[in-house]
Amino acid sequence: MKRIALFCSALVLTLLTLQAQIRGNEIRVVVSPDHTDWTYQPKEKCSFRIQVYKAQNLLPGAVIDYELGPEMYPTEKKQGVVLKNGELTVKSSLKQPGFIRCKVRAHVNGRTYEGIAAAGYAPEKIQAKVKNPQDFDEFWKKTLEEARRTPLKPTMELIPERCTETVNVYHVSFHNIRWGSRTYGILCMPKAPGKYPALLRVPGAGIRPYYGDIQTAEKGAITLEIGVHGIPVNLTQDFYDRLYSGALANYWQANADNRDEFYYKRVFVGAVRAVDFICSLPQYNGKALGVTGSSQGGALSFSTAALHPSVTCLAAVHPAMCDHEAFIYGQAGGWPHYFYYQKPDADRLEVSRYYDSVNFARRIQVPGWYSWGWNDEVCPPTSMHAAYNSLTAPKELHPYLETGHFWYQEQYDAWNQWLWKQMGLE
Repeated sequence: MKRIALFCSALVLTLLTLQAQIRGNEIRVVVSPDHTDWTYQPKEKCSFRIQVYKAQNLLPGAVIDYELGPEMYPTEKKQGVVLKNGELTVKSSLKQPGFIRCKVRAHVNGRTYEGIAAAGYAPEKIQAKVKNPQDFDEFWKKTLEEARRTPLKPTMELIPERCTETVNVYHVSFHNIRWGSRTYGILCMPKAPGKYPALLRVPGAGIRPYYGDIQTAEKGAITLEIGVHGIPVNLTQDFYDRLYSGALANYWQANADNRDEFYYKRVFVGAVRAVDFICSLPQYNGKALGVTGSSQGGALSFSTAALHPSVTCLAAVHPAMCDHEAFIYGQAGGWPHYFYYQKPDADRLEVSRYYDSVNFARRIQVPGWYSWGWNDEVCPPTSMHAAYNSLTAPKELHPYLETGHFWYQEQYDAWNQWLWKQMGLE
C-alpha cells in the first residue's frame, strides 16, 4: 500500500509539473497599428503592420489569412497570402468615429495562430444608437416596488472550511423577484465587531460556483459575490455544466420578446435586492457601497448603480449589453449580439432597450472606474465607448489596448485599488 501511495504521489507530481511547463506558443502573430496609442482621427489612414515570428525572428514564407475593416463588419478579406519576409502592411480608414479591426490567422506546420489589433477613430465621439423608452424609469420603479413586496427572508450558513482568522464566510440566500425565487451568494464578513463598507460582486455570463472576495473582506469590508440563476453557488462545477448544456442553455435569449418574462428581468432585480440585503446587515456602515463586475457583470454594475440609491461607486470591466440597437445601423453592438446580421423582431428590439447598459449609463450618478481592451471580440470597444460616452457622472477610463475579453494583472490590481480607495480601505 505504501508503494502504491508513493507511486500515485509521484504520478500526480509529474502530471502537475508537465502541466506547469506548457506556456505560450512557438509562433507569434503581431499586428501593430502605426500610432502607438492606436488612436486616429476620422478619414486618417491607419497602417497595420503584420509580422509572424518564430524564435523572436521574422518567419519568411508564412501563410496568412486576414480580414480588415470596421469591427464585426470587415470590408476586406484575403486568404493564402504569403509573407515573403515574414511581414506585410495593410491600410484602412474610417470616415466617422468607431473602430477598425485587423485580424490575422497564420498557418504554420498545420497549426493556426492568431493576431489582432484595432484602431480607434475618435472613440470619445462614438454615439449610442439605442433609443431611450419613455417609460423606462416607470417600468423599473414599478418592477422593484413589486419585488420588494416579498420580504428578503435571508438565510446564512457558515462555511467553516473557508473562514480565515479574521473573516467569516457564509453561503447566503434571499428572496428575489417573487416568493420562492431566491438569489444565492457568498458573503464574507470581518469577525471583529464594528461597522464596515461593503462591496457587491456581480458575475459574468455562464454558470459556476463562487468563493467570495475574502481578500477585500480581510482589508475591512463586507463583500457579497452573487450568482444570478436562482440556484446555490457552492455546488460542483459539473452540476453547473449540466445546467448550462441543458435547462439554462442560451439563457440570455429566454423570453427576449417579453419585457416582463425576459430572463434578465429576474437577474437585474436580483442584483438590486443583493444591495437591499447588504443594507439590512447591522455590520454595514451605511456610507460606502460599491458594485463591480466584468462582461455580464459589467452590465449588472451599470444597472445596479443606476437603480439603487445606496450604491456609492461602481467599477465595470469590458461591460456587456451595450448598445444592442447599433447592429441595425451596421455598427458593432455588445454581447449577446442580439441583432447581428439579423432583421430585428419589433418586440425583441423594444424589450432590449429596457436592458441596455447605455440606458442605465444615462442614469448613473455616482463615480465610476471603467476599463477594457480594444481587441475584445465579445464586447466590442465601439459598444463600450457608446455606453461610456453616455455617462454624465464622474468617470475615468483605463483602456488596456491589447487585451481582449480578459484582463492583465496590472489592470486587475488597478481595478481593486480604485475600489478599495473608494471604500476607505487604502
